[in-house]
Amino acid sequence: MVVECSLADTSSLMSFLKEHQPYTAKRNKVVSAEDAVRVIQNGDTVVFGGFAGIGVAEEIAAALENYYLRTRHPRDLTLMFAVATGPGDDSPKGLNHLAHEGMLKRIIGGHWGLAPGIQRLAVENKVVAYNLPQGIISHMYRNVASGKAGLFSQVGLGTFVDPRNGGGRLNERTTEPIVQLMEIAGEEYLFYDALPINVAVIRGTTADTDGNITMEKEALTLESLSIAMAAKNSGGLVIVQVERVAQAGTLNSRQVKIPGILVDCVVVACPENHWQTFGEPYNPAFSGEIQIPTKNIPTMQMSARKVIARRAAFELKPNCVVNLGIGVPEGVASVANEEKILDFMTLTAEPGVIGGLPVGGLNFGAAINATALVDQPYQFDFYNGGGVDVAFLGMAEADAVGNVNVSRFGVRLAGAGGFINISQNSKKVIFMGTFTAGGVDYEIGDGKLIIKKEGRFRKFVEKVQHITFSGPYSAKSGRKILYVTERCVFELGPDGLELIEIAPGVDLQKDILDMMDFKPTVREPLVLMDERIFSPNRMLLKDDLLTIPAEDRMFYNPEANIMLINLAGHTVKSTQDVDAIRNAIERIVKPLGKRVDAVANYDQFRMDPDLIDEYSATQKYLADRYFSRVSRYTTSAFLRIKIGEEMENRGMAPHIFETPEEAHAFLVTGK
Repeated sequence: MVVECSLADTSSLMSFLKEHQPYTAKRNKVVSAEDAVRVIQNGDTVVFGGFAGIGVAEEIAAALENYYLRTRHPRDLTLMFAVATGPGDDSPKGLNHLAHEGMLKRIIGGHWGLAPGIQRLAVENKVVAYNLPQGIISHMYRNVASGKAGLFSQVGLGTFVDPRNGGGRLNERTTEPIVQLMEIAGEEYLFYDALPINVAVIRGTTADTDGNITMEKEALTLESLSIAMAAKNSGGLVIVQVERVAQAGTLNSRQVKIPGILVDCVVVACPENHWQTFGEPYNPAFSGEIQIPTKNIPTMQMSARKVIARRAAFELKPNCVVNLGIGVPEGVASVANEEKILDFMTLTAEPGVIGGLPVGGLNFGAAINATALVDQPYQFDFYNGGGVDVAFLGMAEADAVGNVNVSRFGVRLAGAGGFINISQNSKKVIFMGTFTAGGVDYEIGDGKLIIKKEGRFRKFVEKVQHITFSGPYSAKSGRKILYVTERCVFELGPDGLELIEIAPGVDLQKDILDMMDFKPTVREPLVLMDERIFSPNRMLLKDDLLTIPAEDRMFYNPEANIMLINLAGHTVKSTQDVDAIRNAIERIVKPLGKRVDAVANYDQFRMDPDLIDEYSATQKYLADRYFSRVSRYTTSAFLRIKIGEEMENRGMAPHIFETPEEAHAFLVTGK
């Protein structure tokens, strides 16, 4: 037989063999790690699955490194990953095994931070290197599997991934564009080019001899199925690391995450190379095998990180869906657990965990007692579509127009990870980080913060080094964007950053304005951060969380020209609470330019006795300016007497009744 096609590349060879080999019984796919890596050819595109310290195919990565050091093959590989696996230092783990000049020619990655070895190859201009959003890469595997030429998305517009800002290229050696700016139906989009995958390296728990893979002890499932399909449909090979092998046909079909038709090689790892995470050999609470009591989890020690997490936690609302980023934002989960409010919200992390308590450090990405675990591409479908109510993300640099950098600082390349997807599409975004860095020292206690020693490095700069979040692009959306530090809080306005809160004990000029490279707008009145944040005791956030904000308690009926003020169950315990009620009412009635009738519900209303005079004065202020007639009602006889006395003491008719019917009748009849 004469073959009239080239068999020089792996995919052509595999297709030829599959088409022309005679039928044989299914082979046992279990091989040694060295035999598995021998199938990788010079110039191949190799995808490694995993997420930071989770799902690491350590046995295969180490075998590939050893084989290269011994033979100097394979060479000139393209390495692709959504999140680099690694320990965060230079120890030989994860993708650090592949950090050899000559082995890699090109790298396309999402988050690079935990594999310093491959970071250096990019920063030192030794490889072609691109940084793309983690969610884009995760979705790209699906598109490659289905034969698409690439991926259209608005994720990345205005950031360093936008071709107008570099197109994700990381060094001078990288010249070829792989991201294009396009217009569709009058709107801007980015088109990310796809590329075929020659080899996929992923991980599971159990394989049978036919290559079917289950993941019952894995902390995450990630995009393993998508990667396997992408490689298989590119004519490539799929290598899977597992901890054990079962007889063919004995696995529960509902537990099989990767079918054997996609798998070419199965490698059984040594126990030390198959830890569940780089932090723990195996935690059954990560895999859903058991649930553990969260009350046993230690609380954070008081520090600047805890102060930031505490202030950020004030942005949590009942029934909200939350994303927690890596680093400082991890503290929000700890604070929520300490404040006993976890049950009122759903915490998530981008690799696929939903519910439970997301964990940090080398276990980041996993969760204790998760409600559900989905594949990472589906999590990003949910995130990109706006499913996250509030996202808590890190902040290394911010500038005058609200741009944020978390991806690159000089020679340090962290990469964007899922930051761009999440920050661009969440309904509310809270950036979190210390105000300065490098040796800063604080005194925290008694409800205030004292800066004892200032940091050496400024983080609020004139222009960030890398635009991971575009302030001007996001300002158009009208979303609430906050920048929370230990000493103050900024909000993104139409023209950039606005200072809206300051910590008790902090000097505005010396501790904030003098430590910035630009002068922000200072909103008046400048609000003090809640003093509970700076005290060692629990903040009792549960009470705040279950309290409806003042602005959500005011309703105006234009047809009847009546305002309903619903203070049922509300607690007034500070001057800020009194001001919030006044401001919420004024925001509605002041623009009307006319007086309105009002009816107020005081059922189960509570107030600090020291605030009665202040609150009554506010009521008189509102009545004199905005109300024609006001009626009030509560089923509490005590409250009716108390409120009535305070109104009369200020020369106001109380008009307070027992039922809403009586209160409404007064507005209609005047009696």
